[in-house]
Amino acid sequence: MTTTVPFAYWLILSFGVFCFGACGFLIRKNALSLLICLELMLSAVNMAFITFARMHMSEGGNILYFLVITVAACESAVGLALMINYFRLKQNIRLDDARALAG
Repeated sequence: MTTTVPFAYWLILSFGVFCFGACGFLIRKNALSLLICLELMLSAVNMAFITFARMHMSEGGNILYFLVITVAACESAVGLALMINYFRLKQNIRLDDARALAG
């Protein structure tokens, strides 16, 4: 016997994960934590896209899912490369110290 989870539960879960990521993004000061929280928010958006695609029986949400995953992978690669270079320069990845480079 297969039971299905209502779409509202998936959307509530997506909203909760997004809020958790947004709060972490606003509170944290470590650059790596910010990237992780940004990935949480993108995953929550993907969950909502898939839920709406299943709800409306269309493939549009699945296409947007792959687009967001591609953007997230590129963002992670560039962000990690920048953090590695900044760590080599300053020996930490706190964002308060990075503001001094804005000069």
